[in-house]
Amino acid sequence: MSQPETYNQIHLPGSIQPHGVLLELSESLVILQVSDNTEEFLGQKPETLLNQSLNILCNREQITTIQQSLTEQLTNINNTSASLKLNLSTPTKTQYFDVIIHRNPTSIILELEPVNSNNQMSFLSFHSLVNDAILQMRQTSQIEDFFDIATKQIRKITNFDRVMVYKFDQNGSGCVIAEAKNEALESYLGLHYPATDIPETSRNLYTKSLLRFIPNFKAKFSHLIPTKPLDLTNSRLRSYDSCCFEFHQNMGVEALLVISLIRDGAKQPSDDYRKLWGLISCHNQTPKYLPYETRTACEFLGEIISLELGNKLTQAEIGYKNKLNSLQSQFIASISNADNFIDALIHPAPRLLDVVSANGCAVCLDDEITLVGNTPNPEEVRQLIDWAGTHISEDLFTTDSLPKLYSDYKALKDTASGLLLLRISRVFRYYIVWFRPEVLQTVDWAGNPNDAIKPNDDGTFELCPRHSFELWQETVRFTSLPWQQCEIDSALDLRNAIVGIVINKADELAKINRELEHSNRELDSFAYAASHDLKEPLRGIHNYSTILIEDYAHLLDEEGMDCLNTLVSLTQRMDTLIDVLLRLSQLGQAELRSQPTDLNDVIDKVLEMFRASRKAEHLDIRIPRTLPTIECDRVLINEVFSNLISNALKYSDRTDKWVEIGYIEPDEKNTKYLNNSKNTKSFNNSKSPIFYVRDNGIGIQNHHLETIFRLFKRLHSQEKYGGGAGAGLAIAKK
Repeated sequence: MSQPETYNQIHLPGSIQPHGVLLELSESLVILQVSDNTEEFLGQKPETLLNQSLNILCNREQITTIQQSLTEQLTNINNTSASLKLNLSTPTKTQYFDVIIHRNPTSIILELEPVNSNNQMSFLSFHSLVNDAILQMRQTSQIEDFFDIATKQIRKITNFDRVMVYKFDQNGSGCVIAEAKNEALESYLGLHYPATDIPETSRNLYTKSLLRFIPNFKAKFSHLIPTKPLDLTNSRLRSYDSCCFEFHQNMGVEALLVISLIRDGAKQPSDDYRKLWGLISCHNQTPKYLPYETRTACEFLGEIISLELGNKLTQAEIGYKNKLNSLQSQFIASISNADNFIDALIHPAPRLLDVVSANGCAVCLDDEITLVGNTPNPEEVRQLIDWAGTHISEDLFTTDSLPKLYSDYKALKDTASGLLLLRISRVFRYYIVWFRPEVLQTVDWAGNPNDAIKPNDDGTFELCPRHSFELWQETVRFTSLPWQQCEIDSALDLRNAIVGIVINKADELAKINRELEHSNRELDSFAYAASHDLKEPLRGIHNYSTILIEDYAHLLDEEGMDCLNTLVSLTQRMDTLIDVLLRLSQLGQAELRSQPTDLNDVIDKVLEMFRASRKAEHLDIRIPRTLPTIECDRVLINEVFSNLISNALKYSDRTDKWVEIGYIEPDEKNTKYLNNSKNTKSFNNSKSPIFYVRDNGIGIQNHHLETIFRLFKRLHSQEKYGGGAGAGLAIAKK
């Protein structure tokens, strides 16, 4: 089916709406193209302006303002246009303009709309215009109420006869989901519109340009001189094609304002992130002009609505997705631990259905077919698998209208109108197939959607404006509820889990482990390099701060000195944290150097270090019996004991501190040193000596025994018990 050429070239209309003037400029601000109405608004004929510098119209100060606006657009990727006020002298008077500036791929576009004065809307006026709408919309959690408020507030601001929220579906068709209107008008609420009413080219423009304003459909266009293609995608004055004009004339619309609703944010640096969710469409039965400030308020409100819409939809989707993830986790856990995989897959039955919200499911392993829920019989499922093997190449396939693709299933619409087919293996005939029943729908169209398709003599078809918008009902058959993306993702995750549990061989799992080990080494290397590179700038900050304190203290007040001292303190703490990261990363860099090590010698060296730093002057070190010689990495075991003894010193509020270091052989039954149930269990299962460090300090509560070994995890504030980075136990554990 073809589209009229104007549909494909609507961004190159060669003309603008006549309520403003358009100038195309080069980068050096030479006028390259103008609309033919310049004499009416600027007092100069188009031929006089062409190939002239913009200073023929603007003074030096105005030129500077325009250049600054262009510079801001270049430095801020989110800015697609800039606006300002200009007063230009014409032969008869001084005319004030609202000026919109933007770039197209090859040049600069200036659009000027005349206004009565240079008075700008104040921030308070702008705030008052939109604040009430924003407050009301944020107070509701229901989508229906949200859009009901939005339409009423937009109509209050614009005073248009009708304001609608129009939502697109996956096929480009749309439905009016909210409406605020003049009571004398018939309602469009709930009516559907075919995708041909707003073709894809138009939807693309609505994605790029968030507001479209046509104050008078009957106004005569102003053409561009000279005649040449000019991309007006982002132009506010861009004219419209004949199909758009005829379509709205058939609806009795003389003025139009459309605000785009963009899912996942109203402003993004790339169109790849933008998805047109719907439109706020404002209709008026008579021509109606809105000042630029009012349109800006509507555009801003549209961005807020888009953001709030994204938040509300995301919250609902996340809630449903989390539910599916929870069900899937439980399901995968049950099948991974089961002796009989098939039994675990289908019992309890609802789990297999709940992971994608289906009504029926068939598990097909070669010729063995197991059914769960409401499904076709085994032979019908086998025929479906045969059909899928020749018609479907993807590992995952979904449709909400299977009988339209596979006519043999029309008689099975009550059980299998919707299909989600998951191929588990390409080598074997392994499938999981989910089914959904038909959901009979009556769709209310605004006129017969087929009227928009006109057959040509050569057998092709083209789009044309529809003439009737009276209620036209269609009964939709052989269609189920559509599969949501999170349901499809859940099915894919299940497939991956099954492949990991059943199909993958032991050597594949070993390979994955080797890759993970390699990744961890790379992460350690990265952490080491990153931490090492941070040391130099941090050292510079510390040194310069110290110089400022020593040499310029007399120039600073008390607050300034406090700030510098705080900066020095922070750099010292940052240096400590980086040292910790370096040490932690180094642990993964080197191989263990195991050698016979006398632990008595190790402990002596550790205690000697503490005594040298005067940290153990009042500490009673108890070693009940001589420690053995063991195979270990001497350097690393030294660090383990250093951290444990240091913590014993630090986390104690007693005057008579003591630390006991000892061990228990596997054949010893006396566990008096191990007063924790977890340690006792480990001791009973161990075939090696158990070494311990215990003290009379504050201790660690049982529920913290796991979390205390996390990096930078402290159970107390930074100021208590001598500070510290909270990394000693993490290093000891690693």
